[in-house]
Amino acid sequence: MSSITLYHNPRCSKSRAALQLLQSRGVEPQIRLYLENPPSRNELEQLLTQLNIGPRELLRKGEDAYKENNLKDPAVSDSALIDAMLAHPKLIERPIAICGERAVIGRPPENVLELL
Repeated sequence: MSSITLYHNPRCSKSRAALQLLQSRGVEPQIRLYLENPPSRNELEQLLTQLNIGPRELLRKGEDAYKENNLKDPAVSDSALIDAMLAHPKLIERPIAICGERAVIGRPPENVLELL
């Protein structure tokens, strides 16, 4: 099995739960503290491909930056949504587990077990 990378925010209970689930199964994922080490545009676009979703589905809609940048507006382009996530990494949903060419959003945290 390929190694698992976890886009992780230690302050997030769902992210901590996903990490604990993996560790309880003997998996020690590579941790990416994406708020401190945000993805590049290429990495974010690759992640969207791996998740098989559009940028709007990766947004955390409760964040202040979501409201302040009027990202709810359906006229906002995918490129502009990606720009917003690059400028405000808190907008990226978490946790995200990546294994090879596959990725899942850990909401609920049990979703990460699909990669095992």
